[in-house]
Amino acid sequence: MNENFKAWRRGAKDGIPIALGYLAVSFTFGIIAKQAGLNPFEAIFMSATNLTSAGQFAGLTLIAAAATIVEIAVTQLIINSRYLLMSFALSQKIDPNTSILHRMLMAYGITDEIFGVSMTVKGKLNPFYIYGAVGVAMPGWAMGTFLGVVSGGLLPPRMISALSIALYGMLLAVIIPPAKGNKLLSSIIIVSMLASLLLTKLPVLHSISSGVKIIVLTIVIAGVAAALFPVKGVEYHEG
Repeated sequence: MNENFKAWRRGAKDGIPIALGYLAVSFTFGIIAKQAGLNPFEAIFMSATNLTSAGQFAGLTLIAAAATIVEIAVTQLIINSRYLLMSFALSQKIDPNTSILHRMLMAYGITDEIFGVSMTVKGKLNPFYIYGAVGVAMPGWAMGTFLGVVSGGLLPPRMISALSIALYGMLLAVIIPPAKGNKLLSSIIIVSMLASLLLTKLPVLHSISSGVKIIVLTIVIAGVAAALFPVKGVEYHEG
């Protein structure tokens, strides 16, 4: 239990900067949710149960366009499919004997940022680390949504646009520290950025949705890297 608490506390500490970033980004979501006709409760409930910025923004767009439930479900499936890949990666970092309940609870909280900090944990991953990170980060997202719904109309458009940049800064803060001193990881990040830019600029491919692009790039680049530079297994030490 003591080891679990230490892991939870470490996760909560790492979740603080993520929560601050979420607070800024979800503020914009709250504003758009209000424009789409959602009340504060509906917007906060959506944020607390659907931890994906791209999925939420896409969902609001479809709701505002009066799309069918099937259309919304299929769109969410495509956009959020990358979390399947993240789950596969995290499954290799936890104890093989981890219960299905722990696995399901961990799956709820997987976001790009939570995945990023979890993958930097040395050794095997204690589920309580993710619980700590999610327990701090998720309220930040929900609180930002609430503030956006109730007061977002008071801010000028330029300030609202500036808040959305926080998401990219937060992602950079997640990937840069582990890349320092790791030439392989740095090279993979650079290749990923260049490949993403290429898919965006090529006339034939730029119309593909961002969710599909992420999935394709993740499978191809991660697959090649794993085949050429396999990571040796590590012993499991709880906490």
